[in-house]
Amino acid sequence: MTDAKILAFAGSNKRTSVNRKALAVAVNGARDAGADVTVLDLKDYPLPIMDEDLEAAEGLPENAAKLQAIFGDHDGFLIACPEYNGLITPLLKNTIDWVSRPGEKGSGLQYYKGKTAALVAASPGGLGGVRGLTHVRALMTNLGAIVLPNQVAVSGARKLFDEDGTLNDDTKADQLRGVGAALAKVTGALKS
Repeated sequence: MTDAKILAFAGSNKRTSVNRKALAVAVNGARDAGADVTVLDLKDYPLPIMDEDLEAAEGLPENAAKLQAIFGDHDGFLIACPEYNGLITPLLKNTIDWVSRPGEKGSGLQYYKGKTAALVAASPGGLGGVRGLTHVRALMTNLGAIVLPNQVAVSGARKLFDEDGTLNDDTKADQLRGVGAALAKVTGALKS
């Protein structure tokens, strides 16, 4: 065991999302490397659009506080990053923003600072979501996370994944598992 607690989630609510499927492959790599991985479905934590006026009037939304507790209980993040029009999805950005807000335990940056993160993406397009990865990498770095250089973008993903989530490209499957394994190893080493 690496003693690493990894939180894995995809920035898509779509039930048949290729990013959820790519995440599952990377999660297997992290688990095989000994990490304790929790897979989070952001659909279970609906949030309003980030709004400081709403926050001032009503406080931190209940689901944002729940997510802060979950993020705080993990050492690193494995994130599947869908790309909408070449950028980070609104769901992913909104979630990251709400978790970064001050809460009962002080600054929300504590939920990111010094923690590890690894990024994967999948897209039906030819670039595999790599443009969106750039934005998520910058965002997580700005929040103080240590983002691993290893990342994978799976292009033509709708043709590569079966309905059950099996990835029919051994090279890409090995790369995704490798990102998960690298995250587990680095996170475990830093935790030690």
